[in-house]
Amino acid sequence: MAEAATQMPPRYLRTQEAARFLGLSERTLEKHRTYGTGPTYRKLGGRVVYGLEDLQAWADRGTVTSTSDPRGGIVAPAKPASAAEAGASARAVR
Repeated sequence: MAEAATQMPPRYLRTQEAARFLGLSERTLEKHRTYGTGPTYRKLGGRVVYGLEDLQAWADRGTVTSTSDPRGGIVAPAKPASAAEAGASARAVR
């Protein structure tokens, strides 16, 4: 049974499912996509899909243990980033 689970292809979620997985509204996830602050996504034909691993990795960037933790990995709000923030965020992803 364990072999069958490891051979399954990656699971992709549409926006509605991905938003529910993250506990966000669909509109918030769409804004993240528009502003480039959200999880990595793929376009299959005209459809936007998110990989489960990509969603989990994006959510994990916001992991902290206390309010005094240094915020090295930040999950940015769904709003346009300034030019300086956009450059820093693009470098962090690489």
